[in-house]
Amino acid sequence: MEALGTIGQLSRSVADIGAAEIWWRDVLGLPHLFTYGNLAFFDCDGVRLMLSAEPEGPPQANIIYFRVADIAAAHTALLERGVSFLRPPHCIHRHADGTEEWMAFFSDNEDRPLALMSQLRTG
Repeated sequence: MEALGTIGQLSRSVADIGAAEIWWRDVLGLPHLFTYGNLAFFDCDGVRLMLSAEPEGPPQANIIYFRVADIAAAHTALLERGVSFLRPPHCIHRHADGTEEWMAFFSDNEDRPLALMSQLRTG
């Protein structure tokens, strides 16, 4: 079997596709590809994100992790756009080679979890 490659698309359910499209495009600044019915598509540096309005029941909570080169700068930029973080970027793991895994968690317009992630090489 051929090895799996990079993620091509992620899907996330939302309650209101119009409000979600505005938030993901204007607040997070993701390039909007297109909207079709109750689906909105965005480009996340080559990975396509599909938001789908779910008319039945509450949306499912799943975390999308956005890889960034400079987590401090990304955190500051999102704060300036009105994003509320649970806490500032912090180290969650230090590998044996000294590489640190950093994350910062925040919520979308429907109060569901998202995160920034970055690897920092020390020394």
